[in-house]
Amino acid sequence: MAVKATVCKLELQISDIDRHYYASHTLTLAQHPSETEQRLMLRMLAFALNADERLEFGRGLSSDDEPDLWRRSLTGEIEQWIELGQPDEARLRKASGRAREVMVLGYGGRGFGLWWEKNAPGLARLDNLRVLEISAEASAELAALYARNMRLQCLIQEGETQISDATRTVTIIPLRRQTPAE
Repeated sequence: MAVKATVCKLELQISDIDRHYYASHTLTLAQHPSETEQRLMLRMLAFALNADERLEFGRGLSSDDEPDLWRRSLTGEIEQWIELGQPDEARLRKASGRAREVMVLGYGGRGFGLWWEKNAPGLARLDNLRVLEISAEASAELAALYARNMRLQCLIQEGETQISDATRTVTIIPLRRQTPAE
């Protein structure tokens, strides 16, 4: 018998001063049986950093054709494609051709650093790619906020992100590895 996904409920209040975006989102996240709590919380962080009324979670680990998150226009065009971890360069090239903007939210400490060193020259050719790295320490602190039912606040200001629950605050400063060409 197959193991089913764990369902997590999240109330997320976002105050993104950098983008002038202020909203509350009630989200249901399906945690794939092979997905760690850390990765689930990083999906939540990716949502918070890119929050929009049309941003939605893809099937992620269950599908090769969908990203972890994406935003589509009202006509169905892919405006934003968001991947977590260390995606294959060919997958990012394909996504770059399909979406207006592609983002990678990398994590994993030294493993992500090695991935970046190997793939950076090829990825530099993708004009619509943004690559952010979350430190291993910040990822671990974020994972400590995990619960099946969460109520979190997110404040984004001057590139710094603070995620808080009722008792703790985690400060995350993503390292910008690559930004889209202007």
